[in-house]
Amino acid sequence: MQKHITAADATPVRVVIVTLDGHLTDVVARSEMRLRAKALPRLELSLHVAADWHSDSAALERCREDIYSADIVIANMLFMDDHIQAVLPALKARRERCDAMVGCVAAGEVVKVTRMGRLRMGEEAGGAVSLLKKLRGQKSGASSGSAAANQMRTLRRLPQLLKYVPGTAQDLRAYFLVMQYWLAGSDENIDALILFLVNRYADGPRRALRGTFKVADPVHYPEVGLYHPRLKPRFTERLGDLPKATDRRGAVGLLLMRSYLLAGNWEHYDAVIAAMEARGYSVVPAFASGLDARPAIEQYFMKGGRATVDAVVSLTGFSLVGGPAYNDAKAAEEILAKLDVPYVAALPVEFQSLEQWRGSGQGLLPVEATVMVAIPELDGATGSIVFGGRSGGATGTPHGGMQADPERVARLADRVAKLAELRRVPAADRRVAIVLFNFPPNAGSTGTAAYLSV
Repeated sequence: MQKHITAADATPVRVVIVTLDGHLTDVVARSEMRLRAKALPRLELSLHVAADWHSDSAALERCREDIYSADIVIANMLFMDDHIQAVLPALKARRERCDAMVGCVAAGEVVKVTRMGRLRMGEEAGGAVSLLKKLRGQKSGASSGSAAANQMRTLRRLPQLLKYVPGTAQDLRAYFLVMQYWLAGSDENIDALILFLVNRYADGPRRALRGTFKVADPVHYPEVGLYHPRLKPRFTERLGDLPKATDRRGAVGLLLMRSYLLAGNWEHYDAVIAAMEARGYSVVPAFASGLDARPAIEQYFMKGGRATVDAVVSLTGFSLVGGPAYNDAKAAEEILAKLDVPYVAALPVEFQSLEQWRGSGQGLLPVEATVMVAIPELDGATGSIVFGGRSGGATGTPHGGMQADPERVARLADRVAKLAELRRVPAADRRVAIVLFNFPPNAGSTGTAAYLSV
C-alpha cells in the first residue's frame, strides 16, 4: 500500500538562525537531524555566525541568501554595528514575506524587525517595549543576585501571566517563550524552539503544519550553579559535590559561560580544570545566567563576605558584568574589591578559528582585543591570555566546537598557581618589577609618564 503523504512530509520548511558566535552550531545540526527524522522530513535548518563574516565574505553572502529565502528567521546576539548593518537590509526586506521573524537578545535595530503574527515590535509603542525594558534592567547599581535573577524570574513569569490574555498578547507571550528556549539552548530546547515557531506561525504552503505538533515547554536549568566533568550529571548547585584535590594547595574559582555548558561545548573548560587540579588545586567551576558573573562569585567564591578561593579566572572571554553589548566596570570593581584575590581574564578566540589565530602574524583581531582584553582589564582583570577557541577544518573555517590550546592552558595554570602562592608570601619578601614608559625613545620622556596609575 502506498504511504500516505502528510503535510509535514510534503512541505519544505526553511528556518534560518543568525547569531554572534558558533557555540550552538553542533546543537543546531543535531536538531535538524532529529526533527527531520521525527517531525519535519523536509526541514532546512541553518545557522550563520556573525563572527565569521570579517574573514569570509562568502559566509556573509550565504547568510543573506538564506535570509531572503527563509520561512522563519531568528536573529539574536547581534550587538556590534558591523554585524547589524551587514544583515539588517536583508532582514527588513524579508520581514513581510516570511512566516515569522524574531529578533531577540540583540540590539534595538534587530529587535525591531520582529514580526510574529500580530506582534510587530518596531510598531509596538506600549506593553511590549515596557516589558522588554524591564527585562533589560539597570546597567549599574543593582546588587549581584538581584539583577540577573529577577530578570530571569520575570522572563519565566510573563508567559504564564499572558496565557489567557487574547489578541496580540498571545504573540507577545510566544516572543518571551522563544527567549526562554534560546537562553537555555540545550538540545531539547532548540528542538522545541523550532517546532514551536512552525506550529504557531507556518503560513502559505506551510499553513497546514500549524497546530500539528505537541511542543514541550522550555526546559529550565539552574541560573547559578557549578560544573565539573567528573560529576554525573556534570551540573550541581552544591559545593560539596565537587571533587577535592588530594594534595590540596588551595582553591581556584573558574567562571564559565552557562550557554556553552548547556550546549555541551565544554572541552576547553575541561582542559583548564584538569590543568589546575594537576597542580594540586581544588577547582570551583561556576556559572551564572546571562552575562553577570556576580551571583556565581558571591554564592561559590565567598562566605561571610570573605573569599574562599585563592584566585579567580574568568574563562568567558567577556567583561565580568555585561558582555558584548555593554560592560559595567564600576559594578565589577566593587565585587572584585570585596573578593580581594587575583583576577585573571583568559579568553577563547571567537572571531577566528584556533588555526587562523596560530597562523596569523597579527594574533588577536581588533574586535577580540577590545571586547576580550581591553574591556575586562577595565574591570580589574590582569594577565589576559588565549587558552582555546573554535576549531577549524582543513580550510581553517571555524565550527561550533571549542578546543583548548594545550601549551596556553599549561601557561595559564602555571601563572594562576604562582599568583595564588604569592598571596601567602609575606609582603616584605615579595619582589616588584617596574617597567618605565619611554616613548618616543631618546626624547627625554623616560619617567614623565611612568607613574603606576598610567
